[in-house]
Amino acid sequence: MAERVTIKVPRRARDPLAQVAQERGLTVGQLVEQLASQQRTAAQIAERVAAERKAAREVIGGDISDEEFERTPDVLVNLYSLAAERREQV
Repeated sequence: MAERVTIKVPRRARDPLAQVAQERGLTVGQLVEQLASQQRTAAQIAERVAAERKAAREVIGGDISDEEFERTPDVLVNLYSLAAERREQV
């Protein structure tokens, strides 16, 4: 059995968690474990962003800088224009 610890939360947080857990047929502890497993750390997010940028660079065959990715928050929409700009420069 996994080690148990106590997490202190205000009643206004505990009561809704208990309701959701009950509706899902879980204990509050199981619900919290489920919620925690769905969250990513900053390091995990950074790793995923780096991997996605690497894949995008490989697909378009260009060297898009991280700054260009940052300037273009919706990369999927703007990836074609970035690739076209790179091809014009070559």
